[in-house]
Amino acid sequence: MKNNGIALFLAVGVAWGIPYYFIAIATESFSTASIVWLRVTIGALCLLPIVVRRGHLRATLANWRGVLLFAVLEMVGPWWLITEAERSAPSSLAGLMMTSIPFIAAFITGFFLGDRAAKHPVTIAGLIIGFAGVFSIIGFDAVSGTIEIGPVLMLAFSAVCYAVAPIVANRTMPHVGGLELSAVSLAMVSVIYLPFAAVTLPVDFAAGPAVDGMISVLTLAVVSSALAFVLYFALIKRWGPRRSTLITYVNLLVAATLGIVFLDEPLTTGFLVGFPLVVIGSLLAGRDRPEFVSRNRK
Repeated sequence: MKNNGIALFLAVGVAWGIPYYFIAIATESFSTASIVWLRVTIGALCLLPIVVRRGHLRATLANWRGVLLFAVLEMVGPWWLITEAERSAPSSLAGLMMTSIPFIAAFITGFFLGDRAAKHPVTIAGLIIGFAGVFSIIGFDAVSGTIEIGPVLMLAFSAVCYAVAPIVANRTMPHVGGLELSAVSLAMVSVIYLPFAAVTLPVDFAAGPAVDGMISVLTLAVVSSALAFVLYFALIKRWGPRRSTLITYVNLLVAATLGIVFLDEPLTTGFLVGFPLVVIGSLLAGRDRPEFVSRNRK
């Protein structure tokens, strides 16, 4: 069972590590609104028929407020911001900034939701170390002119949204299945982005998008949206929302490797200094402490 959990963890990490590379390719052929709309629409078309066939659509729509909030936090904002940021920022930086998600989640659950394990002294030390790593990334590379602050702020806000979204889903809709939540969320985002895509898509296709751009969008939709969400919610069910965010380390490994090898992205000072601090901080902050919880419940 433990090995199955690790395999699931790695599968989600890879599925959500490749988007940063494919987003960078897709931005050469499509506008941001077009990429997001195609991604969520194709993803919804993959999952909705399964939900309808199972007869779970009506029950999921009964929780539409929670589903919509999850969709906004997980997709509407972050997918536009990350895609737009990657027009001027390296894909490896996008992956690196997402490694801040575990200690953001630990901070939220500990200081706002009463998770006593998240208030453990080691967890707090992890939060401090992790934040120091993020500031190192921003500081070193901003001073050297390697990165722009605007895209970094977009990525940082996306990380906060990513940390909040699964917590919201887990606390407000515990009985809604991951497949159902993913399918309806993708469909909702498709409707939200439709007016914008109606303007940008004709322009993009008139310009003749490259084959690799279209393949990238298809991969983002099928692998990194439809499949990845189903796997991720299975991981949340097994490990919980806070520990599941540790997949960001696999994400980073995949994103950095693809970016450096295939996109000729540099290894910056900020990356080399900040990455170890973020990893150490997030591992400390994201670690489960059942013995601490048990002691405080007595």
